[in-house]
Amino acid sequence: MKQAAERLKQAVTAGTCLTNEPMSRHTTFRTGGPADIYIEPASAEELKQVLAICKEEKLSYSILGNGSNLLVGDLGYRGVLVSFGKPFGQVTVEENFVRAGAGALLSYVAKQALSASLTGFEFAAGIPGTIGGAVVMNAGAYGGELCQVLKEVTVLTPEGDVVTLPAEKLELGYRTSCIQKKGYIVLEAVLMLQPGDPDEIRAVMDDLAAKRREKQPLEYPSAGSTFKRPEGYFAGKLIQDAGLRGFTVGGAQVSEKHCGFVINRDHATSADILSLCRQVQEEVKEQFGVELELEVKLLGEF
Repeated sequence: MKQAAERLKQAVTAGTCLTNEPMSRHTTFRTGGPADIYIEPASAEELKQVLAICKEEKLSYSILGNGSNLLVGDLGYRGVLVSFGKPFGQVTVEENFVRAGAGALLSYVAKQALSASLTGFEFAAGIPGTIGGAVVMNAGAYGGELCQVLKEVTVLTPEGDVVTLPAEKLELGYRTSCIQKKGYIVLEAVLMLQPGDPDEIRAVMDDLAAKRREKQPLEYPSAGSTFKRPEGYFAGKLIQDAGLRGFTVGGAQVSEKHCGFVINRDHATSADILSLCRQVQEEVKEQFGVELELEVKLLGEF
């Protein structure tokens, strides 16, 4: 591992390479043990070199967005975690098209669209993720989904080729795409929006922000909606009806404000959060016969 770490540090001279980096610093749950190696490449070329070294050294690796849909185990991650930071956060606007790097925060992209008087991306303004993660998960909120505005995506393939794919080739569905299955890594995305009135766009964004503050436990660390919406039901309603509002395990809690959110109420561990989620799943299955599927991704050793 020491030799591999040295090679990786040499490969990301313009980026960041850290060893034993606590993942609690990089996830919105604010939990998670150390990754053996944590890297923020500064370019696609550095990313290619990092992945090549991982393959040569037989190191496991995973790609991170903003850590907003992720639960990393308390024992950490054995291998290399690659995160897209500021170098991949660029956003440009040309006519109706917004081009955003994989590391661009959705909130920033929404602000840039507003500045250009473009409508269609208001739904994403409050989602605490990046464009790259949003493409992988086909992120959505308040009736909007990325697939409604996504034109094309540039990815790095497992073979090391940079390819641009139209949105219709990505098999975008409810919180899913073919990107992980095919081993693609998102580099940037192009959104196709429509001209709009900036005052109206701002009003929609302000309204959605107010709804979030009113209905979601934004004052606590979380990963947003913890469970996927089961067909024909709402996860939060099932959890509430199961009598689990405020249910706690250690420092983790089912939010009293919105039962679809599991929060880090008081110095929770990842084990607390995962145990709570499993117990919620069991109770909902027992009472209603509905299997809740985690929307949050699990990574590392628990």
